[in-house]
Parts: sequence; C-alpha cells; structure tokens
Amino acid sequence: MSAPTRRIPQGLALYATVICVLAVAAAVVSFAKGSWLGIVWVLLAGLTSNMAWYYHRRTARGAE
Repeated sequence: MSAPTRRIPQGLALYATVICVLAVAAAVVSFAKGSWLGIVWVLLAGLTSNMAWYYHRRTARGAE
C-alpha cells in the first residue's frame, strides 16, 4: 500500500501570484507617497513570489 498523498489545490500558485502582484503595486504606491512602509510590501512580495514558484513547480511535477 502506498502512503496517502495530500492534494494541493490547483489555484494555489495563481492565488500567490495575484497576492504578489498586489503587494508590488502596494509597495510602489507606498514608496511614491514617501512612506517607508513599502519595505514591508516588498518583503511580502518576495515571500509570495517564492510561494507561487514553489506551488507551481510542485503542481507541475504531479505533487510528489
């Protein structure tokens, strides 16, 4: 018997990509207004970018 595998929702990579794009837009607006809060948005964009890449690759490989 094989171990049960956890299914990853197909849209998880898409959701992470959308959040990444929104975080980049928020960072641009924040820096344009002169606020240093944009640094937090840049960090969030980096995190969600990595999540999107990870889930896209994992889905493409068949969720090992």
